[in-house]
Amino acid sequence: MNQGTGVAASGRASVPDTLRTAANVLLPTVAQGVIARRPKVVGAFDRLDADRRAVAHMQQLAERYGPGPVRLNVPGRSFALVLDPEHVHRILEGSPEPFATANLEKRAALNHFQPGGVLISHGRERAERRRFNEAVLDTSQPVHRMADRIVATVRDEAEQLAAQAQGSGQLVWDDFIVAWWRVVRRVVLGDGARDDHETTDLLSRLRAEANWSYLLPRRSSVYDRFKERLRTHLERAEPGSLAALIAETPQAAHTDPVDQVPQWLFAFDPAGMVAIRALALLATHPEPAREVREEIDGVDLSTPQELRRTRAAMLESVRLWPTTPAVLRDSTTETTWPTGTLPAGTGFLIYAPYFHRDDRTLDYADRFAPEVWLDERGHGDWPLIPFSEGPGVCPGQNLVLLTTSTFLACLLRSHEFRLLGPDRLDPARPLPATLSPFDVRFAVSDRGRP
Repeated sequence: MNQGTGVAASGRASVPDTLRTAANVLLPTVAQGVIARRPKVVGAFDRLDADRRAVAHMQQLAERYGPGPVRLNVPGRSFALVLDPEHVHRILEGSPEPFATANLEKRAALNHFQPGGVLISHGRERAERRRFNEAVLDTSQPVHRMADRIVATVRDEAEQLAAQAQGSGQLVWDDFIVAWWRVVRRVVLGDGARDDHETTDLLSRLRAEANWSYLLPRRSSVYDRFKERLRTHLERAEPGSLAALIAETPQAAHTDPVDQVPQWLFAFDPAGMVAIRALALLATHPEPAREVREEIDGVDLSTPQELRRTRAAMLESVRLWPTTPAVLRDSTTETTWPTGTLPAGTGFLIYAPYFHRDDRTLDYADRFAPEVWLDERGHGDWPLIPFSEGPGVCPGQNLVLLTTSTFLACLLRSHEFRLLGPDRLDPARPLPATLSPFDVRFAVSDRGRP
């Protein structure tokens, strides 16, 4: 820490450091798409290994300014970077008061497709919407009450995808994501929505515009079409779907159930990216792959399974390449820190890749280490936050892990996957800090199992 300059005591970044932060951290994050990934941009930053530069820059800020938070020189906005693990826990555990999940930039972005969503709500509205989300998603339960139906759906789509991939000899992202969206629509909206690509395509359009946050107005015509199609599926309330549980769950004046569902669909999209990256990791790391195969070979995948090692591979995929790199909170009151007092309305940025890939602290920062999620290191004091934490933790965490781990297990049970690209996942070398899921492709062959 450079205490001799007096910079650390003030907790305010210099203008050059603010500009470097914008260039190395903020711009790459925004450019790749915070709400909807832009494949070509993600591919470009993948080739540059952009997140490694971002993590190195954050490390330099920590050395220069100490624990922070470090306030950036942003005209018209009090905005601070979080650099200390204790501050991460303080902010996330202190949500929604005094650290609101309804951050200014997040509200402007999510308003494009879920203006009544829980993530951009506050006060009594947030409390009611959070209660509703947790009730439908069974947040407090280790296994969702509809796990049997979910597993059957996942297995059906995974087996169809595996057969298709074996027939062509390859698995690529475009085929993978089509099958994954079928799973998502069936789980959330029911089997009747399996092939309703239009509804999720409308959501994708709205999310692409949401990348621009407050720089673009909401496309009301697109939003209205999307919401009407969504409402039609929810009114059908097909048994065995989350839509059916919505119909059964008590609602209040501020629940706005239709506006909670876009977040579930939105969250399942990056879960597909997590799954295909995890498959790529297992295809290139023989020992973890052997352990996962032993696990799935020893259970009946037609019924819900814990699949601890498979889930650990998923969690490692998110640690290595966070699907929510920028965790945002806004303070509702003045807050006091070692560097001084920050005013109410300050935006706090927790840059997840910095904490997930800090090689000064984590000896496994740049390698595939699923064991950290089995021996509880992944849940210790150091902030590994694949699903956030505290009162704002993802309410669908267990549902997402059940769905993704089952999908991956069903693929691996009967087929071999050899990674054709990218060629940078060598266990003997540090793993890349950026990895585009859109360029991942496999050669597929029959494993000779039923």
